[in-house]
Amino acid sequence: MEQNITFFILYFILAFLFSLLINHLLLKFSKTLGIRNFKDKNIIRWNSEEKPSLGGISFYIVFLITIVSFAFLNRSYNEYLNLQMLGLFLAVTIGFLLGLFDDAYNTKPLIKLFAQILCAFILIVTGVYIDFFQNDIYNYLLTLFWVVGVMNSINMLDNMDGITSVVSLSIIFVVLTSLVLQNDITNPLFVILLGPAAALTGFLFYNWNPAKMFMGDTGSQFLGVFLASIAILFFWNGTDINGDKINSMNFMVVVIAFSLPIIDTTTVFIKRIKKGSSPFVGGKDHTTHHLSYIGLSEKKVALVFLMFSLMSFLMALFIINFVNNWSNTHFLFFGLYFVLIFLVLFIIANKNPK
Repeated sequence: MEQNITFFILYFILAFLFSLLINHLLLKFSKTLGIRNFKDKNIIRWNSEEKPSLGGISFYIVFLITIVSFAFLNRSYNEYLNLQMLGLFLAVTIGFLLGLFDDAYNTKPLIKLFAQILCAFILIVTGVYIDFFQNDIYNYLLTLFWVVGVMNSINMLDNMDGITSVVSLSIIFVVLTSLVLQNDITNPLFVILLGPAAALTGFLFYNWNPAKMFMGDTGSQFLGVFLASIAILFFWNGTDINGDKINSMNFMVVVIAFSLPIIDTTTVFIKRIKKGSSPFVGGKDHTTHHLSYIGLSEKKVALVFLMFSLMSFLMALFIINFVNNWSNTHFLFFGLYFVLIFLVLFIIANKNPK
């Protein structure tokens, strides 16, 4: 066990350093490649500066290297060369290519939606779907809604320096830490998550305010389908410490772990629908922006989201690993936490007319 942990720690450090190197090289040699022209009237961004949106490329490269390294260099990890992992790999690849294409050509919304639905379809047919209802049709529809929703939610949350990186890392580390606590680090999910966790950590070095580069849609679409898939396998379809699958508990873990993307997307949708504008067009009306409107600097906004992410990380971790005999009381207690954060951010957002 100690030897395995040491090995994984060393791999994480190497992957982190490799991520730093990749992003440094991309940043150094990019002149026009990956730089979004934010003066385009069809693109509404908080940060109007032209900076390379190439961070997502490092995510995918490190992800591929991780898969290849563990699948072909260590036979004991070949168990994740199955249909589910193949589906995850294909869906993540399509998400990455969708984002890459969008960064280059500003893809039409219908094309993006089609690609996102395709990602969900691939996951479903390869066995990566939410097992929540007794009727599989309902499970497939919920999975479709979940995957498309998370891909758009993560994409929408990527609107200010460091925000999406911090939130994504908190979700990933819920799973990684849980597997360590459960003495299950040989689980394929641990291996698959290790690379992106290191890649995101390395990218955050360049993405923290003031950011030198953005992840772009390449990164947000990759993360969206990746996090949605991991959530299906570990959160939605997970078990408690007694080995029992409890739907209400799994639902609450999902809500807590993904609280910030869910709250941000919900708030934006409500405000835009009330104003009669399209929820699918970019704007400066996200929860992050409203925190800035009340006087917080971008760095302080990132710190607020870091604090909320840490709280959500601890809450989700506690539910998964320490709650015995899940009850309605637990559901109400943790649900109250989500409601309080939602109300705080929603009230702040509604105080501003934008």
